[in-house]
Formats: sequence, C-alpha cells, structure tokens
Amino acid sequence: MNYTFTKPFALAFALLCGGMVQAQTLQDGQILVKEKLVERAGDELVINMTIDISQIQVPANRSVICTPLIERGDSLCPLPALVVNGRERHIQYERSGRNPEENNEFEIRRYNKKEQQFSYHTAIPYSSWMARSEVSLVTDLCGCGWETLQNDKSNLFAINLVKPEPLRPALAFITPPEESIKARTKEGSAFLDFPVNKIVIYPEYRNNTLELAKIRETIESVRNDEYATITEVYIKGYASPEGSYKNNSYLAENRAKALSNYVKGLYNFADARFTVDFEPEDWAGLEKRVSTSALEDKEELLAIIRADEPTDLDRKEAKLKTVNGGVPYRTLLNEIYPALRHSDYAVKYTIRNFTVEEAKQLIYTDPKQLSLSEMFQVAQTMDPGSDAFREVFEIAVRMYPEDPVSNLNAAMNAISVKRIDAARRYLTKVPACPERELAEADILMLEGKTDEAKAKLEALKGNAQVATQVEENLRQLATLVEN
Repeated sequence: MNYTFTKPFALAFALLCGGMVQAQTLQDGQILVKEKLVERAGDELVINMTIDISQIQVPANRSVICTPLIERGDSLCPLPALVVNGRERHIQYERSGRNPEENNEFEIRRYNKKEQQFSYHTAIPYSSWMARSEVSLVTDLCGCGWETLQNDKSNLFAINLVKPEPLRPALAFITPPEESIKARTKEGSAFLDFPVNKIVIYPEYRNNTLELAKIRETIESVRNDEYATITEVYIKGYASPEGSYKNNSYLAENRAKALSNYVKGLYNFADARFTVDFEPEDWAGLEKRVSTSALEDKEELLAIIRADEPTDLDRKEAKLKTVNGGVPYRTLLNEIYPALRHSDYAVKYTIRNFTVEEAKQLIYTDPKQLSLSEMFQVAQTMDPGSDAFREVFEIAVRMYPEDPVSNLNAAMNAISVKRIDAARRYLTKVPACPERELAEADILMLEGKTDEAKAKLEALKGNAQVATQVEENLRQLATLVEN
C-alpha cells in the first residue's frame, strides 16, 4: 500500500534493517535516474523510471534500500522501495518467501562491476499537491530509518503536471476614423483615335466604339448605384512627342475638351462639375514603356529621355531620331507612340452614410459601399473572436488593401488564429505605432520567443494606447515561466 502523510508524523514503512552496506560503499558511485515519465491517469499518479545502479558496489551479504519520495512543502509520499541485494543477500531474500508486492517494494540482485539498470514502475493515489512537487531518493545504508529519510536524500527531478495556460496574446484593434464624406473615385484610360491633326471625336472611327464604351461603362456603374452621387467627371488628354510641342499642346487640350463634351451630351449631371486637363506630350509614359521594352538601343534612348538638356522638347525628340540611324525611332513611332495618345478619366462620387443595421446587410452583399468605420461598427455588434467577427476584418482589408488601419486590424485578426505569416504581411503596410509594436510582440509570443516578446512589451509599458494589453501579455509570460 502507498501512504501520503505530512511531516513531522512518523514514517512507517518496512525496511530490511539487517546487514546494511556501510555508507562509504557509495562514496565512489551514485544511483542515477536516466529516464522518467510521470503522468496522471484518472485518480492515479503513474511513475516510470529507469534507475541505473551501475556505479555502486554491494557486498554479497549486504543490501542497499532506495526509497523514492514525492515532496511538496509539508506533504510527503514515499514510493515503493527498491531493495538492491548482494548475491548472498539476494538468495536469502528469495528463500525467506518475502513478497515484494505485499511489502510495497522491488528487489534486485546487484552484479558488481557490470552495467545494470532497473525499470521502475508504480501507480499511487493522486493528490492535488503532487501536481507540482519534487522527487528525491533516500538511500538507507545503515538501517537508520526516519533519520536517513530526513537527512540522506538526493534530489532526482521535479514533477510539474500543471499545464501552462495557452498563450492568447492580447490584441489591440484600432477604431478607424469616421468619414464625414465618403468620397470615392473610379478611374480609367481610353485610347481614342483621331484623324491626323483633328480634334473631333468620330465614335465609329477605328477602335473608338470600344474605347468610348469603356468610359460609358465606368460612368454608368456609378450612375446606376442607388447609394452614389456623381460629383465630378475629370478628363485629362495626352499626346505623343511626335510633331511639334505647340501642335501637340493644341491637340491634347482640345481632344480632352471634345471627350468632355461628348460625355456631357450623353448624360445629365445636374450637380456634377466637369474638369478638363491636358499634357501636351506624355514623356513619363514614354520613359516607362521604353524601360520595359526589348529595344536593343533602349539605354541610349532612356539617356536622352531622362536628360535635363535640352529643355526644348522638340530638340529632345529630334535627338531620339538620331539613335542608330533612326531604326529604334521607327519602333517608337509605330509601337509606342500610339499608346501615349490617351485620355485618362476619373468619375468622382460620394456614397451616403449607413446605419449599423444597413451596414450589417451590406457587409456581405455590397461591402464597397461601406467605410472602414462602418465596417468596424458592424464588428462591434459581434462576439469578439467569433468567425463572423473575424470575417468582417477580412472583408475590410480586401476593400481597403492599402489602408494602414485595415491592415493593422487584419494583422490582429490573423494573430488571433495564429496565421503568423499573414500577420507579418499586413504589418508591412502599417507605420510605426504602439499597436504595431504590440502586434509584433504578440507574434513573438506565438513563436515561443518569450525573451524577445517580454523586452518589446517592457518597452511599451506606460503607453496608454496599449497599456491593458501589455499588462495581460506580461502576466501570461510570467505564468508561463512559473509553470
């Protein structure tokens, strides 16, 4: 049987008192525990150990009794003793008919000067204090009983069955600022064809039917939106560097005006303004297209395009014609210049604000109508950490992929489900702020880098924006260390 008792009550369990090996026998060796497994199985504590007795020598007519003890504070529980007998003592033990199980002990013969181990297994009634306790070994060499148990002990290992609290880093979502006016823009670019030096739009000319349809589709997508009000139609015309700068300026301006008038003729925007802008020659577009081209002479062409001199763009364009006998210029003329004759357009509009109840419907059916603030208000109506709560922040970052607030909240959302790689991606779009520092500490916690996490959290102490979360994370880390 196994007993659990507390000091200073008497220790009562059987020991073989006769013929103990003298204490000096163990001075040159010790009993070791090489492997161990301690676990709770229902109402029992199961202990498995590999006890190595290779380093001790036991005379033939002597015994060593080893008793493992579980201790915590004033609580103590002896485990079955291991009786290590010399050859003659082993024979006597067997002849005596002593039953090891009934006497709560194990018996083994020691073969001196040989490697020898014993597989120790026992199960005892579990008490709550054992969850965090120490196991020591009492080696009785002289039959001294309790005095030996009190004083002649060696520590073996600690028992810790207290499962550490799983780390759940505290999160700090940012409330997005409210938009008093939800201003939006849809943009596009049309490549209209005009007869040489003409500024009149011919809808059926070349590819104009398709290009004008693109503009109408953009406008109508906003015009047909029941929640949107168009406030401005912006058109900017560009010409290519071919020809004189003066003539190109005339063409770019008046072709943009022609497109603006064409749109005005299609729709009646009572309160919308029309803005016309132009750029005589699209040198930025030329540089971009040449740099990404496969032209053999593109470096020489780019050097001319990027040079500060000449400032006269007609002279600069003339220099392009001289490269490699004009061969690359013909490619510019036929393949690149046409793409530089374009009209960029933007439809600017506002969207009305929504109540929380309206937003809860639109978040799933038409989320582009909602501001970040409205999406956040929807999230506040849901249980934090729920699937629905997390989905709102995923929708928000899809609708606002470059916004720092949507990315910070998406990072926090990813941390909550341990999607560390995703969290790190979102944080690349978040400028330095206490919430970002907290998110990085959260990630370190989940990665098991507790020292780095603690250092980052300590640096955030006292910051009002994340004070509660910092305190909670430090508490969790401290609990982890205790366990």
